[in-house]
Amino acid sequence: MSGWPVEYARRVLSRVDSTNAEAARIAPELIQPTWILALEQTAGRGRRGRVWENPKGNFAATLLLRPNEAPHLTALRSFVAALALHEAFVTVSGRPEAFALKWPNDVLLNGGKVAGILLESVGVFHGVSYLAVGIGVNLIGAPDPAVLEERAVRPVSLLSETGAHVTPEEFLDVLAGAYAAFETQFTTYGFEPIRQAWLARAAKLGEVITARTGNTERVGTFETLDEHGNLVLRTARGREAIPAADVFF
Repeated sequence: MSGWPVEYARRVLSRVDSTNAEAARIAPELIQPTWILALEQTAGRGRRGRVWENPKGNFAATLLLRPNEAPHLTALRSFVAALALHEAFVTVSGRPEAFALKWPNDVLLNGGKVAGILLESVGVFHGVSYLAVGIGVNLIGAPDPAVLEERAVRPVSLLSETGAHVTPEEFLDVLAGAYAAFETQFTTYGFEPIRQAWLARAAKLGEVITARTGNTERVGTFETLDEHGNLVLRTARGREAIPAADVFF
């Protein structure tokens, strides 16, 4: 674990239902920020309760934290995690031009989805709230596109797109160091440096995209990310800040 950030603990499990579920179970005993890595995950979940396919060899991990900020600031850690993932991918592949960040919480490789992030509050114990930052990465395999919802970004794997064969443990070593650096930046300087760094890596910035919330779709130009992490679209009705949505290209 060369370069492992000493302030973070690490647990590697051979098999678990979900790393976010495991985070909820161990939260009351948390002493320091802790990475939980599962070599096999049997009940992984994505956003909005969607199933996250995770064959052996892919990456499924959760970072369990005890945040000190207001909830609206804590939620911005999805962007911290996205930047850490981007840096980790570039490190293991040597292909910075191949990766981009898709709002709100995906990483793209050659235009296909290679990773996703899921933030969950995992309960309050002794008056303290805990945050689980769940991360899934297609290291060696990707889901069948036929099982995905219509218009979803095609899934890809790191191995198929770049030829880089990386084990989950190796990827965690790189990701943990990257995350620790961005976390320090976030807690020291606030969201603005994170926002600017995220925008520099954003997919489809300045282009027309579709944001869907429930049954409502808004089409507009992806203008920026505001100080709250909202997607800002320039639409026919003017400038709109969107706090949550599924984005389609």
